[in-house]
Amino acid sequence: MSETDCAEDDDLMGRAGRGDSAAFSRLVARHGRRAGGLAARFLGNRGEAEEIVQEAFTRLWIKARSWEPGGAQVSTWLHRVVVNLCLDRKRRPGTDPLDAASDVADPSPRGDEIVLAGERSRRVQRAVAALPDRQRAALVLCHFDEMSNVEAAAVLEISVGAIESLLVRARRSLREALDDLAPGLAAGRNA
Repeated sequence: MSETDCAEDDDLMGRAGRGDSAAFSRLVARHGRRAGGLAARFLGNRGEAEEIVQEAFTRLWIKARSWEPGGAQVSTWLHRVVVNLCLDRKRRPGTDPLDAASDVADPSPRGDEIVLAGERSRRVQRAVAALPDRQRAALVLCHFDEMSNVEAAAVLEISVGAIESLLVRARRSLREALDDLAPGLAAGRNA
């Protein structure tokens, strides 16, 4: 994020803190899509992700009153809140039975390539969901949300070296899990 974007965010936060709902709407427009994508990829459930994003933006609205320009970037602060809310949600026991209904396969005939692509996607989603929380957070931030290691470290409040270590372990776990789920993929790489 450029210095101009950060300055604009700081200005929008100041205006939102004084009750300017248009400024707050602009913040939501600027950061809502990335926050929603982060939560959806982390949780694997779009409905829960929407709830997380709503809560995160509620907290941003409250925080706007005491926002200090020049400190943390709005995007970094917001991503940290989203990650923490996702971690809290993942720790909560039980699932909504409607979640399983969204995974029911479409009974209509499909082409082989579409089926194969869907299966690969589900395998990757399951493997990512099985990662430990901190590894999953690092992977989602850096790979799917395209943050730099420095930005992701700031969101998770850890060092860049710790992010890199989490990413190495996450990638290794994914390689092992995907090889176990699809033995043909490993054979194909060695051929």
